[in-house]
Amino acid sequence: MPMFMDVHNVEGGVSAADVADAHRADLATQSEYGVNYLRYWVDEDAGRIFCLVEAPNAEAAERVHREAHGLVADEIFEVEEHA
Repeated sequence: MPMFMDVHNVEGGVSAADVADAHRADLATQSEYGVNYLRYWVDEDAGRIFCLVEAPNAEAAERVHREAHGLVADEIFEVEEHA
């Protein structure tokens, strides 16, 4: 399945606790769209969030965010893992 990295930019910063809540909402919603959110990273001060997700396409990953909590990514990139 394709893998994507999305990037969120939150003006004024973001708390790790709020991102954890949003991630839990993604996990509760993802199966409806054949999506698997794997990991996320947060830069609280800069207000940047990065999400790694397996999804059939970028649109499915975006739908999960939109339905789960409304915080859609500013950018989404298809990525490949290399060992």
